[in-house]
Amino acid sequence: MKSKFAIALGFLVVLMAAAIGFYIHAVYRPLPSTGKGPRGAETPDATTSLIAKGEYLARIGDCVACHTDPGGKVFAGGRAMATPFGPLYTPNITPDDETGIGAWSADDFYRMMHTGISRDGTLLYPAMPFASYTKVTRDDSDAMYAYLMSVNPVKQKNRPHELRFPYNQRELLVGWRTLYFSEGEFKSDPAKDATWNRGAYLVQGLGHCAMCHTAVNRLGGSSESQAFEGGMIPNQNWYAPSLTSNREAGLGNWSIKEIKDLLQAGASDRGTVYGPMAEVVYHSLQYMTDADAEAMAVYLKDLPKRDAEPPPTSQARLVQPAVMELGRKTYDKQCAMCHGAEGKGSPPGFPPLAGNQSITMPSPVNSIRMVLNGGYPPGTYRNPRPHGMPPFNHILNDEEAAAVVTYIRVAWNNAGTPVSPTQVNELRKLLPE
Repeated sequence: MKSKFAIALGFLVVLMAAAIGFYIHAVYRPLPSTGKGPRGAETPDATTSLIAKGEYLARIGDCVACHTDPGGKVFAGGRAMATPFGPLYTPNITPDDETGIGAWSADDFYRMMHTGISRDGTLLYPAMPFASYTKVTRDDSDAMYAYLMSVNPVKQKNRPHELRFPYNQRELLVGWRTLYFSEGEFKSDPAKDATWNRGAYLVQGLGHCAMCHTAVNRLGGSSESQAFEGGMIPNQNWYAPSLTSNREAGLGNWSIKEIKDLLQAGASDRGTVYGPMAEVVYHSLQYMTDADAEAMAVYLKDLPKRDAEPPPTSQARLVQPAVMELGRKTYDKQCAMCHGAEGKGSPPGFPPLAGNQSITMPSPVNSIRMVLNGGYPPGTYRNPRPHGMPPFNHILNDEEAAAVVTYIRVAWNNAGTPVSPTQVNELRKLLPE
């Protein structure tokens, strides 16, 4: 009976795959050739100003970070993108006719940005943020296309993805798209001013900020109702905090200048970026104009408040006295010289720890990682020589590291919760040997 059931189930799966495959080829077929070539009449006039605009927009979209393998040629692809389902490898987007997008037209490029469908009709995996890029206007897409067509072509074949079964079956993306993808360009809110709408366009579209700052489920999708409420970045072991109002590292109490400084310089009087966000600032946000940085700040500051904001109170009562004392001594010896005895720091060089919401978030992952790994904010035009934090994984054992992180999270009226040595050890195991 079991073997007959397995055969019947297998036959059903084959039929379903065939049906989905037929549907894909019928609906997501390649665009017909115009016979004009990629630089024909349908291609936007690649003037110097158009190319410059496209370069700026590609910066905002952070295209170079994903499509350039460390140490490789710019935009030639090949960078491994870790996912819970196996590694994806980014494609070559230089204008090489054989291995890049040199044979693409502006229509091909816009369809890819707008719908997540490649020139040959292939459904793209959502590691490519087409769910955000769909909001990009046709004019901006054409400018980006003109810029990419102007860069040096690189002949480098794309590396196949290494996804586990069944995630390597692209036919299943039809279901993902049904659940999580809504196609459509950005629509301005008439109740808001031009600055707010520009910020919304950049944050929701090219900036694809929600991709990290929204929790991702087991299918690699996220809910619009949880947008910007924070979540773990898959396979990176960093937590992207909530940006909604004042929740977690929310920006409701920040000034516009403080938000702009963080976006453009990577450091402000309220905090400093590390980890994946440091890479975003380095490759992308530092190049924003002041007007666009202010627009993003205005929009982010106005994100809706999703939960109540109780006044912060110290959680030191939850900590055993011996742990608290060990944490205090460790802090005085290793941390106070930069962050001050009372955790006030010396911003923007040395960020404050007292009253810093990124320290007291429910997830302690980032705080633990900073103590173990250390790190530098990005070197930017506005902050070319940032102060870094040394790693302490070789100095502190699990108990000491847990105690000092606990101390930082509960001292000075901070409202964080204690951290255990086990939590530290789990992250220590991820350190390179």
